[in-house]
Amino acid sequence: MGKGLDMRRALAERFDEELRFFKGWIDKPKAVGSIIPTSGITARRMASVVRPESDDAVLELGPGTGVITRAILERGVKPENLISIEYSAEFVTRLRADYPDVNFVHGSAFDLDQALAPWKGRRFDCVVSAIPLLNFPLPERVALVERLLDLLPLGRPIVQITYGALSPVPAGKGSYTVKHFDFVVRNIPPAQLWIYRRSEQ
Repeated sequence: MGKGLDMRRALAERFDEELRFFKGWIDKPKAVGSIIPTSGITARRMASVVRPESDDAVLELGPGTGVITRAILERGVKPENLISIEYSAEFVTRLRADYPDVNFVHGSAFDLDQALAPWKGRRFDCVVSAIPLLNFPLPERVALVERLLDLLPLGRPIVQITYGALSPVPAGKGSYTVKHFDFVVRNIPPAQLWIYRRSEQ
């Protein structure tokens, strides 16, 4: 009886999450990369780049309904060490209710100076990004990656999800390297994960 109740509760929560995500996609399709939330498998794979032993903050971009946020926290990051920028005000309201100790910022990843003003000068361990980069012009994508890498120690990564076959930020456009990290079939649609780093030359 208990297991059945737990299963129904889990399914109801998942349905609620997908409904909220779909509503966000209807309201702002350019700001949401997919009509289905990222799978837990993909979220955990993205969060695997985080160093739980580090006390540095983690920067999350585009948390949506919080699937990746949850995976980052489960990885061992303290909620107060997670700073998450979300463009949708509705998502931010729900995220703050679900994860009250995480630093959610209502803003744009393309205006980092404003979004990160309370943490000016702060360094981050890594960046975990689910923003739909392919919806933006290539020069803006390259500039964003360069700006994010300025916030990280040398060699630490940005992990980015995309649904295209190629990296949304191509190699050879700036002072970063591009590495294919994973192809997650158990995601709808299947997801490609990419890593961007700046290394010593």
